[in-house]
Amino acid sequence: MKRNTIVIGVTLLILATFAWAGWANWMYRKQAAEKALASASHADLVPVAGDVPQQASPLMGKPAPEFKLPDLSGKEVSLSSFKGKPLLINFWATWCGPCKIETPWLIELQNEYGPKGFQIVGISTEGDDLKPSDTEGWAHDKAAIAKFVKQEHMEYPVLINGDSLATQYGGLDVMPTSVYVDAEGKVVAVQLGITSKKDMAANIEKALGAGK
Repeated sequence: MKRNTIVIGVTLLILATFAWAGWANWMYRKQAAEKALASASHADLVPVAGDVPQQASPLMGKPAPEFKLPDLSGKEVSLSSFKGKPLLINFWATWCGPCKIETPWLIELQNEYGPKGFQIVGISTEGDDLKPSDTEGWAHDKAAIAKFVKQEHMEYPVLINGDSLATQYGGLDVMPTSVYVDAEGKVVAVQLGITSKKDMAANIEKALGAGK
């Protein structure tokens, strides 16, 4: 009986050790993932005038690359259709956690700066690499995007198939990616990953004032 008690005790000790090791390993991986996300969200930041972080992007100071993408109704919308308007081109995805955090800010910023002629354009990048003939896949993506847009009350234009612009807009490897464009169509700021509403507002002010 005593021997059995010792065996059971040793077994429980071994199991507890493995359980602790597994928990410690999970915590380490969780913390590493969180650090990687934080690093990706603020990657390649370079100081500029003021306290707004900007990205060292090859798009800076150049005309925003032209695009023509469908909205949820199937209507094609081009960049040139916003000619003369300062813009925030916001690349996002329904699966992107940081995108969900900043969406309410975008709605508030559109309401605040819209009367000044500013326009936000949301471009979904679901990352499915769908072929044009994949009608079922496109229908699934459109349904997910439409559901998100309705839930969040996104009143600004939302376009789909943003993945097709990856090469022109620097790869789009980090979501969200925000590109700020002035009234002349030039890129004045680029932000990879989530920032803050304050920083976004400062970049909008920059886009609004760039042509003055």
